Amino acid sequence: MFVGMERDEERRKILERLIPLFSIIFLLLPAFSQAAFDYGDALSKSLLYLEAQRSGHLPHGQRVTWRGHSGLTDGLEQGVDLVGGYYDAGDHVKFGLPMAFTVTMLSWSVAEYRHAMASAGELEHALEAIKWGTDYFIKAHTHHDVLWAEVGDGDTDHYCWQRPEDMTTSRKAHKIDPDRPGSEVAGETAAAMAAASLVFRETNPHYSHLLLHHAQQLFAFGDKYRGKYDTSIPAVKSYYPSLSGYGDELLWAALWLHRATGREDYLRYAIDNAHELGGTGWDVSEFSWDIKYAGVQILASKLLMEGGRHHLQDEQISILEQYRARGQHYLCSCLGLNANGSNVRRTPGGLLFVRQWNNMQYVASASFLLTVFADHLATSSGEPELHCPRGSPSPQDILSFVKAQVDYILGSNPLRFSYLVGFGPKYPTRVHHRAASTVSYKVDKSFIGCAQGYDKWFGRRRKNPNVLVGALVGGPDAKDEFTDVRGNYMQTEACTYNTAPMVGVFARFYRPRHK
Repeated sequence: MFVGMERDEERRKILERLIPLFSIIFLLLPAFSQAAFDYGDALSKSLLYLEAQRSGHLPHGQRVTWRGHSGLTDGLEQGVDLVGGYYDAGDHVKFGLPMAFTVTMLSWSVAEYRHAMASAGELEHALEAIKWGTDYFIKAHTHHDVLWAEVGDGDTDHYCWQRPEDMTTSRKAHKIDPDRPGSEVAGETAAAMAAASLVFRETNPHYSHLLLHHAQQLFAFGDKYRGKYDTSIPAVKSYYPSLSGYGDELLWAALWLHRATGREDYLRYAIDNAHELGGTGWDVSEFSWDIKYAGVQILASKLLMEGGRHHLQDEQISILEQYRARGQHYLCSCLGLNANGSNVRRTPGGLLFVRQWNNMQYVASASFLLTVFADHLATSSGEPELHCPRGSPSPQDILSFVKAQVDYILGSNPLRFSYLVGFGPKYPTRVHHRAASTVSYKVDKSFIGCAQGYDKWFGRRRKNPNVLVGALVGGPDAKDEFTDVRGNYMQTEACTYNTAPMVGVFARFYRPRHK
């Protein structure tokens, strides 16, 4: 009898030790069986989508052939050349802040997974996507203290449903300068150009140096003349307002400039301003074109994980560890392993869910940061685990969770539906996108007027005449439900900043197929 009681007690103790492990496993398990998805194809299609978003004079190698030249007089009214760049989503305004974030994330993707992209045959396309953005930023940065931050007007643009080739809406350009500062867009553009300079350093050193020169000037401008860009450019406030302020963008730019230059003064900036600008004070559960704190915190954490402690002072290490603690809060919240109710919600099917409007942008950005952190954690000299209040997942645990998110996007979800357009047998066919939903200019050059587009093309129930291959749409609601209707812009509109982080994630999970 006593032997049996002792064995029961022993079993109880063993189970108590195993419960935390089981809790992590069940938290990370995907809700559906995993199909064998072709991540290389998803990568290829994602980069193709960015070509569909190009503004300006399209190159001879343009692969999205249903698009034509557009926005060829951008900046003319103000006496500057602002032809080029990207349209952010399904409309035709060129918003500088989300465009710059798109380029930063594309550049970070290449910096981390360059070899995988080369193996998949997509490195050149990724570099072209980055350069299409940075070429435009060089044009837009007309003086060391002037940056043109928007072309077009959201109100008049949304009033019309036209192809970009037919645009009749306002193309007024808006700038920031010392009298009208905009530290968010100056900082993000500096980050984009600094990150891109890393990418081009070996293959195009002259261009890399040019980008770095612009990045340093823009950072100095944004820091010296501090101010919110949506105050200086009221036209942007209804579309891309700055809710987090400019502190995150300045820290973000400083850390990217430190990585690009190795200069101590940029690291010192991130250390000395960590508290004032919110880097060590914000616990966040999202990473986006507006709120960069999680990205800042992961970048700072990488300095510790890459074995750089030997070159750091004790005070610097202390501040970087504070950054790391805040970054881990974000990662743990995505994994559902925080204990204070600050975890990111999930749909019944297991998808991270931050908010109703374009939720997929948060899934994409979280997947990227988790992937990068897991990979660096696996090779760091410290403990190979992420310490969360409710468990300590290994790098492989984290990657398993990310893979479940990626596979959900590609079709392993309750609807068996891919949210990456053109991927798999079922995907959105009525994407909220003016060019895709209207007959191609290459097919019919007849002018389509502002209201005519709404009457003839927007309200149609049929599929879009042009497939916006590679677009990552806003995605399902909190109950895994999705309505493929053109007017349902919260779910069916795609954005460049949805796609940019996934370029890196798809590259990370890509594996060559052996014949």
